[in-house]
Amino acid sequence: MKKTRKNILVTGGAGYIGSHTVRLLLEKGLNPVIFDNLSTGHKEFIPKGVVLVKGDLKKFADIEKAFKKHSIDAVIHFAAAIVVPESVSDPVKYYENNISATINLLKAMDAAGVRRIVFSSSACVYGNPLKSPILEDEPLKIENPYGATKVMAEQILGDMSRSGRMNFIALRYFNVAGAHPDGGIGIKMDKPTHLIPNVMRVACGLKKELTVFGHDYPTKDGTCVRDYVHVVDLAEAHFLALKGLLSGKVKNEVINLGNGRGFSVKEIIDAAIKVTGQKIPYTLVPRRPGDAVNVVASFAKANRLLGWTPSRGLDVILSSAYQWERSLYC
Repeated sequence: MKKTRKNILVTGGAGYIGSHTVRLLLEKGLNPVIFDNLSTGHKEFIPKGVVLVKGDLKKFADIEKAFKKHSIDAVIHFAAAIVVPESVSDPVKYYENNISATINLLKAMDAAGVRRIVFSSSACVYGNPLKSPILEDEPLKIENPYGATKVMAEQILGDMSRSGRMNFIALRYFNVAGAHPDGGIGIKMDKPTHLIPNVMRVACGLKKELTVFGHDYPTKDGTCVRDYVHVVDLAEAHFLALKGLLSGKVKNEVINLGNGRGFSVKEIIDAAIKVTGQKIPYTLVPRRPGDAVNVVASFAKANRLLGWTPSRGLDVILSSAYQWERSLYC
Protein backbone atom coordinates (compact mmCIF):
# COMPACT_ATOMS: atom_id res chain seq x y z
CA MET A 1 0.00 0.00 0.00
CA LYS A 2 1.33 3.43 -0.92
CA LYS A 3 2.30 5.63 2.01
CA THR A 4 0.14 8.76 2.11
CA ARG A 5 1.58 10.63 5.09
CA LYS A 6 5.24 11.56 5.27
CA ASN A 7 7.10 10.21 8.30
CA ILE A 8 9.16 12.84 10.10
CA LEU A 9 11.68 11.68 12.71
CA VAL A 10 11.73 14.20 15.55
CA THR A 11 14.70 13.75 17.86
CA GLY A 12 13.96 15.21 21.29
CA GLY A 13 10.27 15.21 20.37
CA ALA A 14 9.19 14.74 23.99
CA GLY A 15 10.93 17.94 25.06
CA TYR A 16 9.69 21.52 25.28
CA ILE A 17 10.06 22.76 21.69
CA GLY A 18 9.94 19.28 20.19
CA SER A 19 6.55 18.45 21.72
CA HIS A 20 5.00 21.67 20.39
CA THR A 21 6.37 20.89 16.93
CA VAL A 22 5.09 17.31 17.05
CA ARG A 23 1.57 18.59 17.71
CA LEU A 24 1.78 20.98 14.79
CA LEU A 25 3.07 18.27 12.44
CA LEU A 26 0.03 16.17 13.34
CA GLU A 27 -2.27 19.11 12.63
CA LYS A 28 -0.61 19.54 9.22
CA GLY A 29 -1.21 15.92 8.23
CA LEU A 30 2.32 14.62 8.77
CA ASN A 31 3.30 11.55 10.78
CA PRO A 32 5.88 12.39 13.47
CA VAL A 33 8.01 9.58 14.89
CA ILE A 34 9.67 10.64 18.15
CA PHE A 35 13.19 9.54 19.06
CA ASP A 36 13.97 10.48 22.67
CA ASN A 37 15.81 9.00 25.65
CA LEU A 38 13.42 10.88 28.01
CA SER A 39 16.33 12.22 30.07
CA THR A 40 14.82 15.71 29.84
CA GLY A 41 11.73 14.91 27.74
CA HIS A 42 8.38 13.88 29.16
CA LYS A 43 6.37 10.88 28.06
CA GLU A 44 3.14 12.65 28.99
CA PHE A 45 3.92 15.30 26.34
CA ILE A 46 3.59 12.71 23.56
CA PRO A 47 0.19 12.78 21.83
CA LYS A 48 -1.84 9.59 21.73
CA GLY A 49 -0.98 7.43 18.74
CA VAL A 50 2.44 8.99 18.08
CA VAL A 51 5.25 6.43 18.00
CA LEU A 52 8.02 6.86 20.58
CA VAL A 53 11.32 5.20 19.82
CA LYS A 54 13.13 5.28 23.13
CA GLY A 55 16.82 5.42 22.43
CA ASP A 56 20.06 7.29 22.91
CA LEU A 57 21.64 9.16 20.00
CA LYS A 58 25.06 8.53 21.53
CA LYS A 59 24.50 4.85 20.69
CA PHE A 60 24.65 4.43 16.93
CA ALA A 61 22.80 1.10 17.06
CA ASP A 62 19.77 2.81 18.65
CA ILE A 63 19.32 5.40 15.92
CA GLU A 64 20.27 2.97 13.15
CA LYS A 65 17.49 0.65 14.33
CA ALA A 66 14.97 3.52 14.20
CA PHE A 67 15.71 4.18 10.54
CA LYS A 68 15.54 0.50 9.68
CA LYS A 69 12.16 0.09 11.38
CA HIS A 70 10.51 3.27 10.09
CA SER A 71 10.43 4.67 6.57
CA ILE A 72 11.60 8.22 7.33
CA ASP A 73 11.26 11.09 4.85
CA ALA A 74 12.99 13.85 6.83
CA VAL A 75 14.36 14.69 10.26
CA ILE A 76 13.87 17.54 12.72
CA HIS A 77 16.76 17.42 15.19
CA PHE A 78 16.07 18.97 18.61
CA ALA A 79 17.88 16.52 20.90
CA ALA A 80 20.72 18.28 22.72
CA ALA A 81 22.04 19.43 26.07
CA ILE A 82 21.20 23.14 26.31
CA VAL A 83 22.28 24.72 29.64
CA VAL A 84 25.10 27.17 28.99
CA PRO A 85 26.62 27.26 32.53
CA GLU A 86 26.60 23.45 32.65
CA SER A 87 28.42 23.36 29.31
CA VAL A 88 31.22 25.38 30.92
CA SER A 89 31.48 23.08 33.95
CA ASP A 90 30.98 19.82 32.01
CA PRO A 91 32.11 20.42 28.41
CA VAL A 92 32.62 16.74 27.55
CA LYS A 93 28.92 16.07 28.17
CA TYR A 94 28.06 18.75 25.62
CA TYR A 95 30.46 17.52 22.95
CA GLU A 96 29.12 13.99 23.42
CA ASN A 97 25.43 14.99 23.43
CA ASN A 98 25.55 17.67 20.78
CA ILE A 99 28.35 16.62 18.42
CA SER A 100 28.98 12.87 18.74
CA ALA A 101 25.23 12.21 18.86
CA THR A 102 24.58 14.46 15.85
CA ILE A 103 27.25 12.63 13.87
CA ASN A 104 25.56 9.33 14.70
CA LEU A 105 22.26 10.76 13.48
CA LEU A 106 23.78 11.97 10.22
CA LYS A 107 25.51 8.63 9.64
CA ALA A 108 22.24 6.78 10.18
CA MET A 109 20.41 9.20 7.87
CA ASP A 110 23.06 8.77 5.19
CA ALA A 111 22.90 4.98 5.41
CA ALA A 112 19.10 5.09 5.14
CA GLY A 113 19.12 7.54 2.22
CA VAL A 114 17.38 10.29 4.20
CA ARG A 115 18.68 13.60 2.87
CA ARG A 116 16.68 16.35 4.60
CA ILE A 117 17.13 17.73 8.10
CA VAL A 118 15.93 20.77 10.03
CA PHE A 119 18.49 21.50 12.75
CA SER A 120 17.89 23.26 16.06
CA SER A 121 20.67 25.83 16.35
CA SER A 122 20.93 28.88 18.61
CA ALA A 123 21.54 32.62 18.76
CA CYS A 124 24.35 31.61 21.10
CA VAL A 125 26.54 31.28 17.98
CA TYR A 126 26.70 35.09 17.80
CA GLY A 127 28.19 35.56 21.28
CA ASN A 128 28.06 39.23 22.21
CA PRO A 129 27.03 40.70 18.83
CA LEU A 130 28.13 44.09 17.58
CA LYS A 131 24.93 44.86 15.68
CA SER A 132 21.23 44.91 16.50
CA PRO A 133 19.09 43.51 15.01
CA ILE A 134 21.32 40.56 14.16
CA LEU A 135 21.51 39.31 10.58
CA GLU A 136 22.64 35.81 9.66
CA ASP A 137 25.94 37.12 8.29
CA GLU A 138 26.97 38.45 11.70
CA PRO A 139 30.42 36.99 12.57
CA LEU A 140 30.14 33.89 14.77
CA LYS A 141 31.76 34.03 18.21
CA ILE A 142 32.28 31.01 20.42
CA GLU A 143 32.00 32.03 24.07
CA ASN A 144 31.10 28.70 25.72
CA PRO A 145 31.04 24.99 24.86
CA TYR A 146 27.31 25.00 24.16
CA GLY A 147 27.75 27.69 21.51
CA ALA A 148 30.76 25.83 20.15
CA THR A 149 28.69 22.69 19.61
CA LYS A 150 26.07 24.60 17.63
CA VAL A 151 28.73 26.20 15.41
CA MET A 152 30.39 22.80 14.86
CA ALA A 153 27.10 21.11 14.03
CA GLU A 154 26.30 23.81 11.48
CA GLN A 155 29.76 23.33 9.95
CA ILE A 156 29.22 19.57 9.70
CA LEU A 157 25.85 20.10 8.02
CA GLY A 158 27.46 22.53 5.59
CA ASP A 159 30.14 19.98 4.73
CA MET A 160 27.50 17.29 4.26
CA SER A 161 25.53 19.54 1.93
CA ARG A 162 28.64 20.37 -0.13
CA SER A 163 29.34 16.66 -0.49
CA GLY A 164 25.86 16.22 -1.97
CA ARG A 165 24.76 13.90 0.84
CA MET A 166 22.42 16.18 2.79
CA ASN A 167 20.13 19.22 2.52
CA PHE A 168 19.56 21.17 5.71
CA ILE A 169 18.03 24.25 7.27
CA ALA A 170 19.57 25.40 10.56
CA LEU A 171 17.25 27.55 12.66
CA ARG A 172 19.00 29.87 15.08
CA TYR A 173 16.57 30.52 17.93
CA PHE A 174 16.59 33.50 20.18
CA ASN A 175 14.83 33.29 23.59
CA VAL A 176 12.00 30.77 23.35
CA ALA A 177 9.19 31.12 25.89
CA GLY A 178 5.49 30.58 26.48
CA ALA A 179 3.36 27.44 26.42
CA HIS A 180 0.75 25.72 24.29
CA PRO A 181 -2.66 27.46 24.37
CA ASP A 182 -4.42 24.28 25.52
CA GLY A 183 -2.22 24.22 28.63
CA GLY A 184 -1.05 20.66 28.09
CA ILE A 185 2.65 21.26 27.41
CA GLY A 186 5.28 23.83 28.37
CA ILE A 187 8.68 24.13 30.03
CA LYS A 188 9.03 21.46 32.70
CA MET A 189 12.35 21.70 34.53
CA ASP A 190 13.26 21.41 38.19
CA LYS A 191 15.69 24.32 37.95
CA PRO A 192 15.00 26.40 34.84
CA THR A 193 17.76 28.75 33.78
CA HIS A 194 15.68 31.04 31.54
CA LEU A 195 14.23 34.33 32.74
CA ILE A 196 10.51 33.95 32.05
CA PRO A 197 9.97 30.58 33.81
CA ASN A 198 11.80 31.97 36.85
CA VAL A 199 9.71 35.15 36.79
CA MET A 200 6.55 33.03 36.74
CA ARG A 201 7.72 30.87 39.61
CA VAL A 202 8.09 34.01 41.71
CA ALA A 203 4.61 35.11 40.59
CA CYS A 204 3.26 31.70 41.68
CA GLY A 205 4.98 31.97 45.05
CA LEU A 206 7.27 29.04 44.33
CA LYS A 207 10.31 31.32 44.70
CA LYS A 208 10.63 34.25 47.11
CA GLU A 209 12.38 36.54 44.66
CA LEU A 210 14.06 36.77 41.30
CA THR A 211 17.79 37.29 40.88
CA VAL A 212 18.64 39.88 38.21
CA PHE A 213 22.19 39.52 36.92
CA GLY A 214 23.66 42.87 35.99
CA HIS A 215 22.21 46.36 36.33
CA ASP A 216 24.98 48.46 34.78
CA TYR A 217 24.61 47.51 31.13
CA PRO A 218 24.54 50.36 28.56
CA THR A 219 20.76 50.00 28.12
CA LYS A 220 17.89 52.30 29.06
CA ASP A 221 17.41 50.71 32.50
CA GLY A 222 20.79 49.03 33.04
CA THR A 223 19.56 45.45 32.50
CA CYS A 224 20.37 43.37 29.44
CA VAL A 225 18.01 43.11 26.48
CA ARG A 226 16.76 39.94 24.79
CA ASP A 227 14.41 38.90 21.99
CA TYR A 228 11.60 36.55 23.03
CA VAL A 229 9.71 34.31 20.60
CA HIS A 230 6.64 32.21 21.44
CA VAL A 231 7.22 28.46 21.27
CA VAL A 232 4.18 27.96 18.98
CA ASP A 233 5.56 30.55 16.55
CA LEU A 234 8.81 28.60 16.66
CA ALA A 235 7.02 25.31 15.93
CA GLU A 236 5.37 26.95 12.93
CA ALA A 237 8.80 27.99 11.63
CA HIS A 238 9.96 24.37 11.87
CA PHE A 239 6.99 23.21 9.83
CA LEU A 240 7.66 25.86 7.19
CA ALA A 241 11.35 24.92 7.07
CA LEU A 242 10.41 21.26 6.68
CA LYS A 243 7.93 22.18 3.95
CA GLY A 244 10.67 24.10 2.12
CA LEU A 245 13.04 21.14 2.31
CA LEU A 246 10.43 18.61 1.19
CA SER A 247 9.49 20.77 -1.79
CA GLY A 248 13.11 21.51 -2.65
CA LYS A 249 12.42 25.25 -2.64
CA VAL A 250 14.63 26.04 0.38
CA LYS A 251 17.79 24.20 1.36
CA ASN A 252 21.21 24.64 2.94
CA GLU A 253 20.38 27.84 4.80
CA VAL A 254 20.86 29.23 8.29
CA ILE A 255 17.91 31.32 9.46
CA ASN A 256 17.26 33.46 12.56
CA LEU A 257 14.03 33.02 14.51
CA GLY A 258 13.08 35.83 16.85
CA ASN A 259 10.44 38.51 17.35
CA GLY A 260 12.59 41.34 16.07
CA ARG A 261 12.09 43.35 19.25
CA GLY A 262 14.10 43.40 22.44
CA PHE A 263 12.92 43.68 26.04
CA SER A 264 15.10 44.36 29.06
CA VAL A 265 14.93 42.18 32.15
CA LYS A 266 13.13 44.95 34.04
CA GLU A 267 10.64 45.36 31.19
CA ILE A 268 9.87 41.64 31.38
CA ILE A 269 9.32 41.90 35.12
CA ASP A 270 7.03 44.94 34.76
CA ALA A 271 5.03 43.27 31.99
CA ALA A 272 4.72 40.06 34.04
CA ILE A 273 3.37 42.03 37.02
CA LYS A 274 0.62 43.44 34.78
CA VAL A 275 -0.21 40.08 33.20
CA THR A 276 -0.24 38.06 36.43
CA GLY A 277 -1.47 40.68 38.90
CA GLN A 278 1.22 39.43 41.29
CA LYS A 279 4.17 41.09 42.96
CA ILE A 280 7.56 39.97 41.60
CA PRO A 281 10.31 41.03 44.01
CA TYR A 282 13.86 40.86 42.72
CA THR A 283 17.44 41.36 43.84
CA LEU A 284 20.09 43.02 41.70
CA VAL A 285 23.46 41.26 41.63
CA PRO A 286 26.58 41.70 39.46
CA ARG A 287 26.71 40.55 35.86
CA ARG A 288 27.50 36.97 34.96
CA PRO A 289 30.66 36.53 32.84
CA GLY A 290 29.91 36.35 29.14
CA ASP A 291 26.34 37.68 29.22
CA ALA A 292 25.66 39.81 26.14
CA VAL A 293 24.24 43.34 26.36
CA ASN A 294 21.65 43.36 23.57
CA VAL A 295 20.61 40.30 21.52
CA VAL A 296 17.76 40.95 19.09
CA ALA A 297 17.04 39.06 15.85
CA SER A 298 16.17 40.16 12.38
CA PHE A 299 13.62 37.66 11.05
CA ALA A 300 13.69 39.16 7.55
CA LYS A 301 15.33 36.08 6.05
CA ALA A 302 12.79 33.76 7.70
CA ASN A 303 10.03 35.87 6.21
CA ARG A 304 11.62 35.96 2.76
CA LEU A 305 12.50 32.27 2.48
CA LEU A 306 9.86 30.59 4.64
CA GLY A 307 7.03 33.12 4.70
CA TRP A 308 7.32 33.15 8.51
CA THR A 309 6.36 36.06 10.73
CA PRO A 310 5.98 35.71 14.52
CA SER A 311 2.40 36.50 15.48
CA ARG A 312 2.35 36.15 19.26
CA GLY A 313 3.56 39.12 21.27
CA LEU A 314 4.97 39.47 24.77
CA ASP A 315 1.59 39.48 26.55
CA VAL A 316 0.67 36.14 24.95
CA ILE A 317 4.08 34.72 25.81
CA LEU A 318 3.78 35.80 29.45
CA SER A 319 0.14 34.85 29.96
CA SER A 320 0.62 31.36 28.51
CA ALA A 321 3.77 30.86 30.58
CA TYR A 322 1.92 31.93 33.72
CA GLN A 323 -1.03 29.63 33.09
CA TRP A 324 1.37 26.74 32.50
CA GLU A 325 3.33 27.36 35.69
CA ARG A 326 0.08 27.72 37.66
CA SER A 327 -1.15 24.39 36.31
CA LEU A 328 2.02 22.75 37.57
CA TYR A 329 2.67 24.44 40.89
CA CYS A 330 -0.11 26.74 42.08
